[in-house]
Amino acid sequence: MDHVPVCGPEGPIRAVSTPPGPSPAVRAVLFDFSGTLFQIATYADRIRTALGRPVDEAEMDLLLGGLEAGLSDPAVVEAQRARDVSARAHRHAFTTWYASVPELAAVAEVLYEQLRSPEHWVPYADTGATLARLADGGLALGVVSDVGWGLRATFAHHGLDRFFSSWVHPYEHHSEKPDPLLFRHACRELGVGPSEALMVGDHPAKDGGAAGAGLRAYVLPAGASPGSWRGLHAVVRLAVPGPG
Repeated sequence: MDHVPVCGPEGPIRAVSTPPGPSPAVRAVLFDFSGTLFQIATYADRIRTALGRPVDEAEMDLLLGGLEAGLSDPAVVEAQRARDVSARAHRHAFTTWYASVPELAAVAEVLYEQLRSPEHWVPYADTGATLARLADGGLALGVVSDVGWGLRATFAHHGLDRFFSSWVHPYEHHSEKPDPLLFRHACRELGVGPSEALMVGDHPAKDGGAAGAGLRAYVLPAGASPGSWRGLHAVVRLAVPGPG
């Protein structure tokens, strides 16, 4: 296991010698799930499905505005604390947010179950090709994602589970990213050291925090629409020797 030095504000507290030559080759890539490889259907589509009736644009604008406002509701903010450390906490966090909009309170559980339903998730347009290229390049792949349920079924529904050899769901470890133990556990399962792994995600603190466990990290910009191109070709360039 690679040793990660304890750092003060300016750098390592104890002197660290770095061997000459290039950094170790990447032998494994860890991926976040939502916002990295997949995105769920739009809130507008999910709300219409959950309500089971037509919703015009004016009403939808009010509902979406209610969800936006709910993010700063004190009860919602409190419910988000440590939401990923257990399945129960995750469900509570999301249903509390949905129910902060009075018109959605009755379907808060329905909206949450959509999260757990593989058919509501859409791989980005370049997800499959990227995973295939990495696997063909001999890299081991794993998932490290803060969710409240197991992700294998969603990947299997889209024919993508075959690429992965490690699944780390932080709620199963009573923790959440960026806890170093999660990234190191995935590395152990894949048989690589942290310095030989690359973490890819869309959250600077949670996914970029893998650097604190000794991994390299690549953080994608947020906001990609479901089914769009995500820019994952950059991961191939980082991880696979030669042209990507």
